[in-house]
Amino acid sequence: MAFSGKYQLESHENFEPFMKAVGLPDDEIEKGKDIKSISEIHQDGKDFKVTVTAGTKVVLYSFTVGEECELETFTGEKAKTVVHMDGNKLMVCVKGIESVTELNGDTIINILTFDGIVYKRISRRIS
Repeated sequence: MAFSGKYQLESHENFEPFMKAVGLPDDEIEKGKDIKSISEIHQDGKDFKVTVTAGTKVVLYSFTVGEECELETFTGEKAKTVVHMDGNKLMVCVKGIESVTELNGDTIINILTFDGIVYKRISRRIS
């Protein structure tokens, strides 16, 4: 399945406890809790380019599945890691945050886990 497309956050669960646990300041949590972020994904085989727009903040990610890359955490820290792919799932661990992103038709479900706290995001394809 190809991840390419534009997706808008439809719902999320456990945002505030998760963001507190990863160290995001309270004012940033307050600003971000109601933002419906847009993720634009371009996939070419194992190469991915992802642009996430959340309000005025834009974050760009580029990675090749199975190769070392640098990704940014929610707090802006950068860390080297390797993204893995298994069928329609992308898996990565960055600074103790485990992320599994699954494509299911026009829906992307992203489950993030840190220190036993689970944050679930559901986004729908808009183009």
